[in-house]
Amino acid sequence: MNGPRPSARPEAEQRARRRAVWGFALALILTLIAFALVHWHMGTRAVTFAAIAGLALLQMWVQLRFFLHLGTAQKRVELRLLLFSALLLTIMLGGTLWIMASLALRMTP
Repeated sequence: MNGPRPSARPEAEQRARRRAVWGFALALILTLIAFALVHWHMGTRAVTFAAIAGLALLQMWVQLRFFLHLGTAQKRVELRLLLFSALLLTIMLGGTLWIMASLALRMTP
């Protein structure tokens, strides 16, 4: 039985695992920073909102780069992925604003 050891992994698998761990760590750090900004009131409302918006953009980049592997696929596949992601974000944002506006109208005396 001279086969490969069970603990030996190909280089590509190790690289993929390393990327996933880095992506998870970056996503966790960005989430904790955003939480800390809000929880401990580390700035004015405008500064906190701008910081969270910037952190959200960074979080989106981390998700696309490390978990959806943007940059490693064909350009057409990446374009479809980005367009679908933009569609989902638009639907979620539009629905959220619609529901919140409807609730605001119902709550006013």
